Amino acid sequence: MTSRESAEYARTIQFRNMAKVSTRKEIHPEDARLAAAGFDLSAPASEAIAKLSELRSLPDIAPASIARALGNIADPGAAAMLAEMEAEAAGALRREIRRALFRLHQRGIEPPQSAAAAEPSRAAAEPSNLTALFSPLDSEGEQLIWIVKSRPQGGVSLMWTIVSESHGLVVATQATMSRREFRDELRRLESRAEMKMVEGDWRLGDFLVCDAYRRTPQAERARVGDFMARRAELIPSPPPSSFEHPIYAELADEISAEPSVDLLKEPDIAKWKLPNDLIAPFVEELNRAGESTIVLNPLQQQERIAGIIERAAAQLLAGETGARIRRRFEGAAYYMLKNGQRGPAGWAAAAAARIRDDADPARVPLLLAFIRLQLGAVVAEEQQRAREEPRLIMTPAEAMRAREATRHRRR
Repeated sequence: MTSRESAEYARTIQFRNMAKVSTRKEIHPEDARLAAAGFDLSAPASEAIAKLSELRSLPDIAPASIARALGNIADPGAAAMLAEMEAEAAGALRREIRRALFRLHQRGIEPPQSAAAAEPSRAAAEPSNLTALFSPLDSEGEQLIWIVKSRPQGGVSLMWTIVSESHGLVVATQATMSRREFRDELRRLESRAEMKMVEGDWRLGDFLVCDAYRRTPQAERARVGDFMARRAELIPSPPPSSFEHPIYAELADEISAEPSVDLLKEPDIAKWKLPNDLIAPFVEELNRAGESTIVLNPLQQQERIAGIIERAAAQLLAGETGARIRRRFEGAAYYMLKNGQRGPAGWAAAAAARIRDDADPARVPLLLAFIRLQLGAVVAEEQQRAREEPRLIMTPAEAMRAREATRHRRR
């Protein structure tokens, strides 16, 4: 799946029953009743929370308005009161409480440990009707992830997303449809993109999407609307901040073995491209090595190039860039495993584990070969462009050959 095809997905998503996201900020009538009843958001936090606790007993004050107000009070007491309300809530009210807790989470405020500790048992009982579908990663690290929830009244709710290593969450839309419409949409997508979606753990899909949203620049989040609010309608548990990728458990035996360089022959791996700005300094160094006026024998030339590649691997497979490349190998391993390709999946998982564990790339032939392939592809492209560009300056020998060719054409 190329980035052009990913963009096409975003342009062509026209699901039935697609909800329109409103960006207007209006005062809810229920919230206005809070102010009329004496609630003042600008009051000290302890006083504001105490007032809301008092107003909870009034029949004409909606619990949802209490939750919204608490989400705007940056105080642990507000989180504690929301956690208390959540234990007794369900449906739309619980979703409103979860949104309020998430707003506090964004400001570094969490509910008391006792309330948080109860969450795993609640989460364990809830998600039997959720699943996820994954596409392969495209050449630039973009992936299509669907999170699907079966509805008690029939049909499914679908969250369609595209996540990107470079841009975060690119697309996030939500729709409700019948199971037949869902199957038809899936068939159309797979036919149009000439790829297969594989079914996997919804918790992994949820984490990847939420992580992509967190990595989305603030200025670009408008393109996915109120993503967290729509997620809360589909998934009642709070957004995960961490998640152990399942490949490390499911492919534990394969990870202990040396990953084979044959992984680079897999079509979905061979087409990967690292961003040019990351590898440009090393490509320039390779070009300078090729143009050097210092006379080197072939062995010395190979050693010089090998040194450049090793330095590139050491830098590119560390830090944030290394984390991005590790995530690509993790995603590829998971997709291939679910697609019945356990051998290549194990190699990709082993590569991801080596990066995760800060292994010396010089001692991992697959990682060195991967970096060599990335640099070599760019060098070859630049050399091809140079051959295709017209030469403005000719050597004397080239000028003589050109004149001779012109005379022959005139005869």
